[in-house]
Amino acid sequence: MVNYPNGKKHPSKDLVTSDSEKRKINYGRRGMFFEEAIDASNQYYLLNQIAVIHKRPTPVQIVKVDYPKRSKAVIKEAYFKTPSTTDYNGIYKGRYLDFEAKETRNKTSFPLHNIHEHQVEHMKAVTEQGGICFLLIHFAEYEEVYLLPYQHFEVYWQRMTDGGRKSITLTEIRNDGILIPYGYKPRLDYLAALTLREWGKING
Repeated sequence: MVNYPNGKKHPSKDLVTSDSEKRKINYGRRGMFFEEAIDASNQYYLLNQIAVIHKRPTPVQIVKVDYPKRSKAVIKEAYFKTPSTTDYNGIYKGRYLDFEAKETRNKTSFPLHNIHEHQVEHMKAVTEQGGICFLLIHFAEYEEVYLLPYQHFEVYWQRMTDGGRKSITLTEIRNDGILIPYGYKPRLDYLAALTLREWGKING
């Protein structure tokens, strides 16, 4: 099995013996591991001193815990303490970075009910303070991931609040977003896309 980037060298030089096998390793089961690909990429960024980005933990209040064994606790009841904001945040080249990652199996559009109003308010506030804010949207049916800048997303969100369509078409996302190809090092190099859009000079 091929290990994904973790800062270590692969132990074998002939792990892939044919193009068909390579395709299976590179592209198989991607839809199941969208979040895993992001986490692996963030680990790669950290190990290579490119950026420090982590998944934001969801605040949970534990209400009931059972102890069937002295060394094992089982949570029986819990609830979210406060609404969560976005999925990931961190710092990249001196700039605060914040983004939401979403997956859809819709073939023609991204439904906006996948995003909550408090998340939009959070992304707007981050952007107004000079942070870099965007969405990573995975279209599972096509195995395509797009980085959609918040500035573009905000237009479609406003369209919905004004009574317009409640989704962003795939065509619109392909026009306004940036396609992020899957790879090895890192698995999903979404930071490379930041140099392709005008959010100000990241290098200062």
